[in-house]
Amino acid sequence: MKNRTFRRPALRTMALLVAAACTGTAAFAQAFDWKKHQGKTVTFLANNNPVANALLKYKDDFEQQTGMKLKVDSYQEQQMRQRLVTVMNSRSDEIDVFMSLPSREGMQFAKAGWYADLSGLVKTAAAPDYDFADLSAGMLKDATYEKQLTGIPMNVEGPVLYYRKDLFQKCGVSLPRSLPELEAVAAKLKSCEPDVTPFVSRGLKPALPFTYSVFLHNMGGQYMKDGKSQLCSKEGQASMALYAKLLKDYGPPGVVNYSFYQISSLYRGGKAAMAFESSNELRNVMDGGARLKDTAIAVLPAGPGGSHPTVIGWTMSVSAHSKNKEAAWYFVQWATSPAVQARLALDGVAPPRSAVAKSPGYKAWTDEQPVRAEWVAAVNELARTGTSEVGYPIVANPASRDHVGQAVQELLLGQKSPAEACAAADKQLDALIAKD
Repeated sequence: MKNRTFRRPALRTMALLVAAACTGTAAFAQAFDWKKHQGKTVTFLANNNPVANALLKYKDDFEQQTGMKLKVDSYQEQQMRQRLVTVMNSRSDEIDVFMSLPSREGMQFAKAGWYADLSGLVKTAAAPDYDFADLSAGMLKDATYEKQLTGIPMNVEGPVLYYRKDLFQKCGVSLPRSLPELEAVAAKLKSCEPDVTPFVSRGLKPALPFTYSVFLHNMGGQYMKDGKSQLCSKEGQASMALYAKLLKDYGPPGVVNYSFYQISSLYRGGKAAMAFESSNELRNVMDGGARLKDTAIAVLPAGPGGSHPTVIGWTMSVSAHSKNKEAAWYFVQWATSPAVQARLALDGVAPPRSAVAKSPGYKAWTDEQPVRAEWVAAVNELARTGTSEVGYPIVANPASRDHVGQAVQELLLGQKSPAEACAAADKQLDALIAKD
């Protein structure tokens, strides 16, 4: 970014600017009406994950505040996406608002014209206390495509390592300083506690790139270089081999079908010593209280390539085919408002708003349990040093993830060597890149 020099306005000019801003704000405050779309129905396509589940606890508050009805269609993540693609391809107006991951489908959906541009509504139809400037600039940048604002961030998340400090102490192991040392820790845990899964992470083909990407980047690898896939690089093969070996030798039976639902359940039930899973899963992992006292949380140890955690966030987006775009925007701004974000933060949804993250209420909540403070520290580390690159930075990102997942699964199932698996994947991925 170029250095810029800002000149301080004269005092009279500054006073006029402040007065004009205050006058404009007061006028807008009088003009804005939460009941403007009273009687309308907004349909929300939700992913059945901790963010949406926390938000929908306050569904009645939205309906009371706006006089609108919120119709919710909620599905597991893969089914949600299938439903969305069906609706969008038919150019149907039956969905008004949907949850989206810009790091995954942002370019694809934007190029297809599925997102309504929210930039104008932010300027002309936002409540005076919405404070758009307080939202994460990085997350807003990820949600912007060719100057179009495709969604508003709802959370900050990334994979973190949940681990049983009581079992670590009992078995005489500590968190490794280097990623390659993770296997030795898992081996000791397996020998010490044979009835407990030493390590679990995502094994489901379309889901595993979210967690695998940290292994790739920490081992010094990258997905693309000079327009070519790099899974067959030395670092790429090493990262695939390590991830697959941890799941194959130290993971649970059937791990090829594991995503966040199964991982959280396994860890919460005391059946896993380490779980590398989304920071979003804090509430699910801690549900029931059994893991509150014995769990610690950290970012994944650095590798030969350093520490490059994954950081992403869900957005609330409005369908380009909706006939109620402004009413839908009212739901989006309610869901991402400072007041609602403060509530979600107390449910373990890391806020994309700095004011909420710094608020006394949030600090009091984190101070109630040591594991919460560790969780906040880990999420802050993700936000500070993380990358949103999960899969290939191309329009066909979702398809690229399938090829990555396929290659890792082939190693996990013992079907191919790292060289064979990556060669087959690179061929398919180079074809995708060429079409971009």
